Amino acid sequence: MTDNATPKTDWLLEVNNLSCGYGDGSVVKDISFALSHGDIGCLLGPSGCGKSTILRALAGFLPIYGGEICLQSHTISLPGRTLAPEKRKIGMVFQDYALFPHMTVADNVGFGLRNERGPDKRTKVMELLKLVHLQDLADSYPHELSGGQQQRVALARALAPEPTLILLDEPFSNLDADLRRRLSLDVRDILKTLGISAILVTHDQQEAFAMCDQVAVLRDGEIQQWDVPFNLYHEPANRFVASFVGQGGFIPGTVLGPDTIQSELGVIRGNRAYKWQNGTLVDVLIRPDDIVYDPESGLKPRVVEKTFAGTSTLYRFRMSEETEFETLFRSHLDFHLGEAVPIRVEADHLIAFERT
Repeated sequence: MTDNATPKTDWLLEVNNLSCGYGDGSVVKDISFALSHGDIGCLLGPSGCGKSTILRALAGFLPIYGGEICLQSHTISLPGRTLAPEKRKIGMVFQDYALFPHMTVADNVGFGLRNERGPDKRTKVMELLKLVHLQDLADSYPHELSGGQQQRVALARALAPEPTLILLDEPFSNLDADLRRRLSLDVRDILKTLGISAILVTHDQQEAFAMCDQVAVLRDGEIQQWDVPFNLYHEPANRFVASFVGQGGFIPGTVLGPDTIQSELGVIRGNRAYKWQNGTLVDVLIRPDDIVYDPESGLKPRVVEKTFAGTSTLYRFRMSEETEFETLFRSHLDFHLGEAVPIRVEADHLIAFERT
């Protein structure tokens, strides 16, 4: 396959009706999405949903059964025809860093600059190390670095050949939670500064939302929704997305009008206009931020669980056997197990699904 086909569109990356897998088994089924120039996309989902399989197909490590993959409007994968990974102008950052232990940091970063020699190569390597804040460790070896520093080296090495697209395969999963948060934001800033697009694979929602412009929620090899993080949280396309993204639970309700539902928590009104008939039984999604403490309210569910988290406390309340929900209150509002707490619902984004 050649990569000099006539350009088709203005998208940087297009995945059209992609199907792929291993052996005779199809893991990914007829998925499509597109990524704009300079954007960071994410493949988010539980283990076994096909995230890494898609990433391997994008990198050229895995042939595809159906559909096509286009990069900068040039077709790079078709069934039976796959452009070699080294010709795709795609960089890869792995979960385990994949650094060469016998090479210095500078030599690891410069490994991808095989066509450059002498002072120019050293200058570029040092520029990249400065970008990832490791210029003072150029002559160190990987075993002398922390996990976060090693991942920065891996990123600099992937950036060295000036790729069109960077693929990030759960790059922060070996790091502690605080370092993950800081490094993910640093990586986003670096990519945005350089104007390089990326696809991140992760199962961590906070990481996906903090880093990415567009997120695909996957389940069983199929994309459930490809959208901006705000819409995934507030306008989920189906029950799986609503349950998977963010905290929350469903309570029973009855439709009173296009944007009005009766529940044990009272009448809930929101921003969506549903087409169900009045009287339709539905399940309403209640997120922790939909509930507020209101001393004047006559609605008083009882605390059945509480988890202290420093600045806030996560409570689980019960109205009845059918109606339980969670909420986050500032930690100075300290309620006890079994206590009846006055609350009210502020669900500006009404999310409900017909009960089956």
